[in-house]
Amino acid sequence: MVVDRGGTTLAGPPREGPPLHDAAVPSPPVPERRDHVVERHGETIHDPWYWLREREDPAVLAHLEAENAHTESWFEPLDGLRTTLFEEMRDRIQETDASAPVLVRPEAGDGPAWLYYRRTVEGRQYAIHCRRPAPTGITDPRDLPDELRRPVDPHDPPGDEQVLFDENVEAADHDYFRLGGLAPSPDHTRLAYLADTTGGEVYTLRVRDLATGQELDDVVARTGYGLVWYADGQHLLYTVTDDAWRPHQVWRHRLGTPASEDVLVLDEPDERYWLGIGRTRSRRLLVIAAGSKVTSELHVLDAHDAGAAPRLVAAREEGVEYDLEDRGDTLYLVTNADDAQDFKLVTAPLADPGREHWRDLVPHRPGVRLEDVDVFDTHLVLSERTEARTQLRVVDPGTGRGEVLAFDEEVYTAGVGANPAPDTRTLRLGYTSLTTPMRVIDLDLDSSERTVVKQQPVGGGYQRQDYVSWRDWARAPDGTLVPISAVRHVETPLDGSAPCLLYGYGSYEISMDPAFSPVRLSLLDRGMVFAIAHVRGGGEMGRGWYEDGKFLAKPNTFSDFVACADHLVEQSVTARSRLAIRGGSAGGLLVGAVLNLRPDVCTAAVAEVPFVDVVNTMSDPTIPLTVIEYDEWGDPADPAYYEVMRSYSPYDNVREADYPALFITAGLNDPRVQYWEPAKWVARLRERMTGGGPVLLKTELGAGHGGRSGRYDAWRDEAQALAFVLDRTRVG
Repeated sequence: MVVDRGGTTLAGPPREGPPLHDAAVPSPPVPERRDHVVERHGETIHDPWYWLREREDPAVLAHLEAENAHTESWFEPLDGLRTTLFEEMRDRIQETDASAPVLVRPEAGDGPAWLYYRRTVEGRQYAIHCRRPAPTGITDPRDLPDELRRPVDPHDPPGDEQVLFDENVEAADHDYFRLGGLAPSPDHTRLAYLADTTGGEVYTLRVRDLATGQELDDVVARTGYGLVWYADGQHLLYTVTDDAWRPHQVWRHRLGTPASEDVLVLDEPDERYWLGIGRTRSRRLLVIAAGSKVTSELHVLDAHDAGAAPRLVAAREEGVEYDLEDRGDTLYLVTNADDAQDFKLVTAPLADPGREHWRDLVPHRPGVRLEDVDVFDTHLVLSERTEARTQLRVVDPGTGRGEVLAFDEEVYTAGVGANPAPDTRTLRLGYTSLTTPMRVIDLDLDSSERTVVKQQPVGGGYQRQDYVSWRDWARAPDGTLVPISAVRHVETPLDGSAPCLLYGYGSYEISMDPAFSPVRLSLLDRGMVFAIAHVRGGGEMGRGWYEDGKFLAKPNTFSDFVACADHLVEQSVTARSRLAIRGGSAGGLLVGAVLNLRPDVCTAAVAEVPFVDVVNTMSDPTIPLTVIEYDEWGDPADPAYYEVMRSYSPYDNVREADYPALFITAGLNDPRVQYWEPAKWVARLRERMTGGGPVLLKTELGAGHGGRSGRYDAWRDEAQALAFVLDRTRVG
């Protein structure tokens, strides 16, 4: 039975019988075996595909191209489904659209304020960055006329619009294009930007005159993330990466001078640390942050004195993290100092901010993870997390007391948006859930009135009441309850007949918060349940949740995910034969480790740019990020860490067993997960598995970790992954 709901087709029960794909496919390519032997902790390890890391060897590219051809031939019978899914995405996503404008005042003088925003145009791959002048005398968003608080008509842009940067124009001569930063000068007359045209996440810095649209002669190559102006609008801070892709230096550039005359501001020699730069909301301080995975050290600079040296806030202490904002003569720091596992808020005098002067303002509250503070002249906004939920708390800057903002849904995500002015009386927020498209909300801090200034448009007959989300809990082998966020169409039964896609990540204290996706509707409207396993190693349940899923406790991440999968089957949300799993990067490691742990856990898996050759990568300090990552995974030179890492590394633990169908992706220019990791994993899977499959590998030969850069290219890639999942779970 098919139910039509305003143009959206809801599939009936999943088909019985084989997957849609039943065509004969040529045998996959078989890479040459070239044995490579290494001794580790008394163990002799043979690695026959180690040679795939030699990217200059013509045989490597030939093999990757052969894998791509094999994968494309396998997908050919699904071309119709891929096209249908892509068109559904286009139907649901408003292609010509505009973001909510952000009011930005000049930092000095009587210059005009501007409303900055982005537009997209149907048929174009990239965003267009624009601005228009705000009315004279406007100092707060709530004082703007209603039509100026809301997005411009993207089909009929206003006559006073100024296009600052059209990514489509900049990308015209490149197969790949991505911005790493876009920063108007303090007087709004120039625009500095960072551009990457390879996917390698190494950027070139350029500056544009906004009056003429002409590029200045200022060009700096091989920069990292981060771009900050001094108040004079003549000097810039930027970072430089070393050969291990680590931002290890901060430099100062003066407009009109060659890069060879730039001044080194700070150098970080410790390979475990990388540098980042920023500016406080007050606009008085520039900040240089040196951070490892577990330790931080900040320096501040006077934004009004380009010649001033950086000033240390508090010397690094192993395991102590802190971040800062300022208000008047006071610093506000979010820190885990003094055993505050879930972090607390302290204050310190700007003139002498050392650790001995830190005073608690919001004490440590076990079970309430304090993630960030936004500091304004009259209030503070705390971004918190508790019981796998995000929450925002508005508090008094003197007492630290205040209230949590209330929202209607049980499972949602709320966060602070763009609020550039320290004296604002309007707080810009973002709100979404698995069933609610993103809302941009302005909260009047005096009246508590909320104004929705932008609602994510969704086409294709979407009606919010047609979907339901919920929170469930699975029990891990050690008794720990693991949260699951799930969403389905209201007419999808929970009797074990529905297919399900279970997503996971579980590393770096990164939380997979529930958010709306118009793309996901193609699954939900076909009767599929979508679920997120909030496994240990992520940050959903606080710092302890993260620490219980890293280092020697990393196996908890994988057993948590298996427990979530088993729970969904046991509760008749889905059946084993209709369960698919998905994860990317460290989430790809999760997929690989789970499949070795329980090859029967699902019927299909998608692993995107998966970190699967863990032991080899973490044993090689010449590979980008390895040394930095010791604080996340451990150093395998230590026998204890080696033993645990060796026990879960997907490449090293492929079993002689039947494996589910696997679709695996890679990026040739990926600096985070090298392309050879998934390529080697695929070869070993095919060698050892006794049945099941297929195992498919797709390598983007002109992109990096995030895949292709254009939005239509990204939608086509997503359509391919979803077609694989739907086919393998027998939906049609």
